[in-house]
Amino acid sequence: MGPSLKILSLLWLVNLAPPIASLVLRERFRTPVDGGCRLKDGRRLLGDHKTLRGVLAGITTGGLMGWLLGMPLGIGLSCGFLSMAGDLLTSFVKRRLGKPSGAVVAGLDQLPEGALPLLVLVPYARLGVASYVGLLLLFGVGAYVGSFLFTWISLNRTGRRYRRNLPLTGRLREWRACDTAYHPLHPVINVDRNIYYQLLMKTAFRLTWLYGRGRKNALSIRLNTVTFHFDDLPAAFDGYTILLLTDLHLDGLAGLDQAIISLVAPLSVDLCLFGGDYRAKLSGPYSKVLIRMRRLLHAIDTRDGCYAVLGNHDCIGMIPPLEKRGLRFLVNDAVSLARGEDHLWLVGIDDPAYYQAHDLRIAFEDVPAGAFTILLAHSPDVYDEAAAYGARLYLCGHTHAGQVQLPRIGPVVTHSRAPREYTQGQWQFGRMQGYTSTGAGVSGVPVRFGTLGEVVLLRLKRDAPPSPTKPFPTP
Repeated sequence: MGPSLKILSLLWLVNLAPPIASLVLRERFRTPVDGGCRLKDGRRLLGDHKTLRGVLAGITTGGLMGWLLGMPLGIGLSCGFLSMAGDLLTSFVKRRLGKPSGAVVAGLDQLPEGALPLLVLVPYARLGVASYVGLLLLFGVGAYVGSFLFTWISLNRTGRRYRRNLPLTGRLREWRACDTAYHPLHPVINVDRNIYYQLLMKTAFRLTWLYGRGRKNALSIRLNTVTFHFDDLPAAFDGYTILLLTDLHLDGLAGLDQAIISLVAPLSVDLCLFGGDYRAKLSGPYSKVLIRMRRLLHAIDTRDGCYAVLGNHDCIGMIPPLEKRGLRFLVNDAVSLARGEDHLWLVGIDDPAYYQAHDLRIAFEDVPAGAFTILLAHSPDVYDEAAAYGARLYLCGHTHAGQVQLPRIGPVVTHSRAPREYTQGQWQFGRMQGYTSTGAGVSGVPVRFGTLGEVVLLRLKRDAPPSPTKPFPTP
């Protein structure tokens, strides 16, 4: 390998190290380099995405890869250090220009990061000025193309509009389930799922003569009313009503959408929340789901609108057409609901179960300290993180209460990492109260045993929670 190719390889590897570290480590060790410092213009010194772990990853990669390419350790470490210095300088300039954190500016993003380390690498390789300019241009083009491809891998086109930090594994899962949804080969790409659910599981229920009864149970949806008591609920929200609809799986069972509409149409509520999983299958087309969701939205009477999050069966491409119908999605985002001088904050996170695209730090960053907050998530998996951020009410679904429960045993599976006491019904964790809905629809095989689907009407009350009833002591 010639000296020019070694230099380019080293520069590109150092350039790639920080984003790779962010994908692998995600929320761990992401201390900002600027410590949150702001200058007189009110803008961040560098930005939240410039972290100590990224700088250390770049410097370490420079030293290690330089050594593997036959360079002295000091040269490699100097390359990593100067490359990261150029990267931080670029961020400083972009903040002064008013560019948001993470924005890509062609040329400005690449040239300082290549120009500074080349001041060391070019003399070391005994190359001239022409080589310096040529290597700088080649690095800039390669780094820009690499950032474009990396962005495509980590975020699809629609996903770039939202506050997502999708890990590489999640992006690959999204490509498989969503990017190929309308591709002729999607059944082949997802053949393992079709074999498991459509062939093995469905056949097993048919052979045991339970399939018909299970389908009938799945269509027996109930309206469940639950009251929550809070001593710190803003006074104007006393008696506030919330309709919770989750795990609809509208294309999984004929007649399910009409059964749900018949329950929600007579209701008039303050707020409607959708907890994700609008599609039944884990992959493939979802146009039928969009049509049925529009019908359902038309039947809902709500004063403060309808808000939603994504589930592990959903695609981010569903968001734009549903938002045109008035359904607002919270993708690691928050919104304030006002009643006069009182405010209630609603926070929604991306799927924490299958895609692990949730980011509570970003979702809560606009929420004032001490504000009364409701967290809407697809699954109960991050109940402890939500409590640490001060959520007072956690609403979710995903588990279907197992969908199949056995006497004295309970759910066969819950598909959740949370303890079982948080996977069904009303629960409490510290000061935070929660509710995990059994869901309205069914997943995988369209049957239910030992549990029923539900539409949940929640009522918030401003008073102390009732004391648990204690048994009279036995003499």
